Amino acid sequence: MTFREIEVKYRVAEPDRLERALRTRGISFSAPMRQDDQAYAAVGWTYGQSKAGRAFARLRTENGRHTFCVKKPLDNELACQEHETEVGCREQMHAAILAMGFYPTVRIVKTRRIGHFGDMLLCLDEVDGLGAFFEIETLVGGNRSGAEIQRELDRFARSLDTELVRSTETYDSLLRAASPVGV
Repeated sequence: MTFREIEVKYRVAEPDRLERALRTRGISFSAPMRQDDQAYAAVGWTYGQSKAGRAFARLRTENGRHTFCVKKPLDNELACQEHETEVGCREQMHAAILAMGFYPTVRIVKTRRIGHFGDMLLCLDEVDGLGAFFEIETLVGGNRSGAEIQRELDRFARSLDTELVRSTETYDSLLRAASPVGV
């Protein structure tokens, strides 16, 4: 069965308040992990075009471990078919990604802490150049719409009674928009 990753994302004004609200539900976060991501787009795609149905790649390094991921947005940017695997050499994988017809777009560096609640993965991120974000992710099979699942995830986020501003864009798009020269 093929799974899809469905997520919702929020800017967080007060990360400490969010953590307290989650602790009241028995949720705690892991120790911080530094993630260094290089995002890639297929040659021919540019920012401003729809991401739906297009494949995008990511090369991540975390604690000396490298992973390669391909995401294909389906319903929207945050509802994707996703495939991920560990790779041995970041430089060789970078060269392979270029050879496959992708080009590097934005570098995303963040400190991430994760927690779990039911089938949800909760991520509290401090993204260099953007600030604090809260992501809620889940993996789903079947034919339920990503938008329907996102509404359920959003209801959970809203139940936390803390100030969250929803974002429907990925970190690469947000960083590019925040850059004075459009990275």
